[in-house]
Amino acid sequence: MLRRRAHLGCAQSSCDYTYKIVAATKTPSSKRSVRKRPAVGQTYLAAPSGSSWIERRDRSIRILQVPALAKLPWLVHGFSTRPGGVSHRDGEKVLNLGFAEWDSRENVLQNRRRFQSALDASDFELISLKQIHSDVIHLLDAAPTAPCQGDASATNRPGLLLGVQTADCVPILLVDPKKHAIAAVHAGWRGTLQRIVAKAIGKMQMQFKTKPADLLAAIGPAIGGCCYEVGTEVAIQFQSQFADAPEWFDEFRTGDEPNPIQWLDMMPPGHQPPPKNVLLDLRKANRAQLLLAGLRTANIFFSDLCTACRGDLLFSYRKEGATSGRLMSVIGIR
Repeated sequence: MLRRRAHLGCAQSSCDYTYKIVAATKTPSSKRSVRKRPAVGQTYLAAPSGSSWIERRDRSIRILQVPALAKLPWLVHGFSTRPGGVSHRDGEKVLNLGFAEWDSRENVLQNRRRFQSALDASDFELISLKQIHSDVIHLLDAAPTAPCQGDASATNRPGLLLGVQTADCVPILLVDPKKHAIAAVHAGWRGTLQRIVAKAIGKMQMQFKTKPADLLAAIGPAIGGCCYEVGTEVAIQFQSQFADAPEWFDEFRTGDEPNPIQWLDMMPPGHQPPPKNVLLDLRKANRAQLLLAGLRTANIFFSDLCTACRGDLLFSYRKEGATSGRLMSVIGIR
């Protein structure tokens, strides 16, 4: 169990674009059931939450996908993982997709080219905002000509690959299959507190006439409620904003302490003070916001992979510190 506190799970990134190479993978057939035998180069993963995710492989690169999104022939999407790149980290080659002091720019650009090739999206223009843990959302008709700040982007234009970088925070991909509109959202605790995913849906409603009940949402790997320790000042902020907040928190445990935490609903005086640190499940918080915004339960696809627990597969800023790599979650229209 991690004991130190850190408020930012993801480092900031700049607005940058990738280049083109020949793709060599196949998109899953829209007629293929997730229960059937997978195609060569693909493995089906059964998530603990009960939904199935596809693991798409191209050489040593492993990309997580949602079957409901993968079967849309006009859509490309994927959640990157750790293996398969040209960056060197602790004696292993990793797919670091974010610029960092410990890695070269050339390595990161090569990793991004490999990632896009594995998705058969080499001809897309990758858009990665400078993430600032905000509720700033960009509606894009074309690729920005200058660096831009924000934590979500949306479009209905083909050829743009919307990306968010994470190393603990929650990546959320939104798809309107009727209006052919998409969004990519980066939700740290600050963005979650500011309801960024709900606001992104609101932007899609206004701009693309999206109906929330039509939306598909994929919540990718992030740090889980098992590992994401925050101070009680964060918990109090959530309590003041969300009636369901106690369901997203748990006491920081080293044994079999009671669950869920009770102090959030306690009224003074005479009660014991709250613990100094608590555990927050950001994925549950964002799933609750999606439901409240009007999405159908069956249209929300939730990965239970924890970045801090799965160091073999994912990057975690909370666990690895400043030398952590960056994952990228992308979505685009062909």
